[in-house]
Amino acid sequence: MKKIIVIVVVFIFQTGIFAQNKAPYVIYNAKGKKVSYKKMLKELAKKDIVLFGELHNNPISHWLEYEVTESLNKSRNLILGAEMMEADNQDELNDYLNGKINQKALDTLARLWPNYKTDYKPLIDFAKDNKLQFIATNIPRRFAQEVYKKGFQALDTLTDKEKKWVAPLPFPFDSELPTYKNILKMMGDHGSPKLVMAQASKDATMAHFILQNYIPGNLFIHYNGSYHSDYFEGIMWYLKQSKPNLKYASVTTVSQEDVFSLLEENKGKANFIIVVDENMTTTY
Repeated sequence: MKKIIVIVVVFIFQTGIFAQNKAPYVIYNAKGKKVSYKKMLKELAKKDIVLFGELHNNPISHWLEYEVTESLNKSRNLILGAEMMEADNQDELNDYLNGKINQKALDTLARLWPNYKTDYKPLIDFAKDNKLQFIATNIPRRFAQEVYKKGFQALDTLTDKEKKWVAPLPFPFDSELPTYKNILKMMGDHGSPKLVMAQASKDATMAHFILQNYIPGNLFIHYNGSYHSDYFEGIMWYLKQSKPNLKYASVTTVSQEDVFSLLEENKGKANFIIVVDENMTTTY
């Protein structure tokens, strides 16, 4: 009887301690099994292309993007790229990476996101310090806005020079992809088929510039909003349309009240799912 009481007391004590533990994030695989940072890193190091899906204002996303990049750079030759830099700013970005212009000049010449200094400058400076390529992969936003207004036909009116900043036309498009259909559901009355086309124009262009700049034997790490690669669609769908034999992996970031158990709705979103405490502060 005493043994039973001791076991119960120990169980209650341990459960109480566990319940009081706090963690800013936990990593899971696609099936919902917890994995270590080391395990994730080991798997990512085997790939050709990694899509790192972030929540744009989440500090854990940005911190882990940097940590993963720094860790993988020790064992692989890296090429970096990001949604947050648009293809027509590649020359200005190259000038900054090569030391031809300073940060003030880059701020003036390139279209940088409002959270650039806190969230993306560390990655670009890492590339600069380590002499890595950093590819501006996204379609110029003004072109995507025109697609939103007029559909894909808006891209046909671009000049030959402007078309170099977009995926080769015409690019494939599947409006029945679940993530594209979900955009219409999420946007309600504000959604339209052309909105989905605008999203696809970004995905196709990012995939194009990833593959255009990928070098066999290297590892290309691409940073993008998680929705652009969740469920292995978006950018990943376009990558596999062109180069199905490359080895791909995706990482996504989600926010939950309880980080110690992956919600069913978040399973299968990526090869690795970073669950961040929903009380986490934001960068903007």
